[in-house]
Amino acid sequence: MEIDPGLCLDVPEGFDDRDAESQVHPMARKLFPATTAADAFRKAHEWVREHKVFLVDVSWDFAHDEDEPYTLSIYFTFELDPEDS
Repeated sequence: MEIDPGLCLDVPEGFDDRDAESQVHPMARKLFPATTAADAFRKAHEWVREHKVFLVDVSWDFAHDEDEPYTLSIYFTFELDPEDS
């Protein structure tokens, strides 16, 4: 599977933070708004199943007076094929 360049982070040439105390760990976030909590989980499940990602964390939000008040946010990194690294 080829990685879409639009989904990659640009890092300046020569950037190296291996010796830094707080290293940079590129992570992405995707929002799944829905009318119910169950629907938000369903949407997230379907998306994660279709993409090669490593799920790192999740968070919830509830926005009053919105058409889709439940929002499940997933935080993830992209999994690369071992031969690509």
